Amino acid sequence: MTETTVGIGGAAESTDMVLNIGPQHPSTHGVLRLRLVLDGERIQHAEPVIGYMHRGAEKLFEARDYRQIIMLANRHDWLSAFSNELGVVLAVERMLGMEVPERAVWLRTLLAELNRVLNHLMFLGSYPLELGGITPVFHAFREREELQTVMEEISGGRMHYMFNRVGGLKEDLPAGWLGRARHAVAEVRSRMDVFDNLVLGNEIFRGRTRGVGVLAPETVHGYGVSGPIARASGVDFDLRRDEPYLAYGELQSTLKVVTREEGDCLARFECLLEQSHNALDLADACLDRIAELPPGPVNQRLPKVLKAPEGATYAWTENPLGINGYYLVSKGEKTPYRLKLRSASFNNIQALVELLPGTLVADMVAILGSLFFVVGDIDK
Repeated sequence: MTETTVGIGGAAESTDMVLNIGPQHPSTHGVLRLRLVLDGERIQHAEPVIGYMHRGAEKLFEARDYRQIIMLANRHDWLSAFSNELGVVLAVERMLGMEVPERAVWLRTLLAELNRVLNHLMFLGSYPLELGGITPVFHAFREREELQTVMEEISGGRMHYMFNRVGGLKEDLPAGWLGRARHAVAEVRSRMDVFDNLVLGNEIFRGRTRGVGVLAPETVHGYGVSGPIARASGVDFDLRRDEPYLAYGELQSTLKVVTREEGDCLARFECLLEQSHNALDLADACLDRIAELPPGPVNQRLPKVLKAPEGATYAWTENPLGINGYYLVSKGEKTPYRLKLRSASFNNIQALVELLPGTLVADMVAILGSLFFVVGDIDK
């Protein structure tokens, strides 16, 4: 047996390689850059480089009044626009001590859950796509169209709904909308087993995700990770149950907080899928309750110039991707003095610093995609 040593010169065999993934790259969900230090095929160090989409949303909030900032809040997580609006209006309503009509409370809850399913379907389809499976994304977009149709009918928007207002909603529902919404929910539910069977039942998908990118509960707490990603690591926390807002206090029998203990890519996908099933159940419960409510207003009459009293408050909601919080400071003017945004994706993406070192480059996309982030929500 003869051994042959092949020299590659310049001591390159002992030199770490720095690899940039992005910022313009199909594997990064948008304009995110990852700076990886590699030893062969194994990642030694990972640094997310953010800010390529930064628009200074928090400073823009200060230059617009309380009606106008809803438009800005709509856009940082473009897959969760309705839920983003909620945080702002809840904060202002709390400052004003304003009670919202019961009909508006239930409608907000319904639309927030429909928005949750829309958000999750995008990731349920795009995550298998990143691992080489193209079929699920077509199913995901078909189901999204069912729900987008009813959301578009009431708001006029497909992504940025602008349907929340301080004191309630923009307007009441069109005639017959509840029936069309119930039909859309039933249609989507009838086909959700595609993801259970086609994706979770696929041995290649399970092989690429099981035991990969394990996120420890201590890391979840250390980085402030929240939402389905945290619950997949056994962190049993959901604001809808633990600090109920809107109508969630009355939906505790329907609400199911989905958790897993494994903390790997597969567990994160399973949490997202099971949470989608539960969001459809919550939407049905809201539809039942709204059908029982007597006709009534969906908003409060507001003064021509709306000013929040002097003070500060923090309103947080359980957005599809995790905890979304707005810290509002008012000096008694018609614009916020300060409005600090705590976005879910910003905290979640930091966990890559812990998750990627020690893994293979081939697993990088699987781990990155399983963190279910929106780059605008990171950069805001």
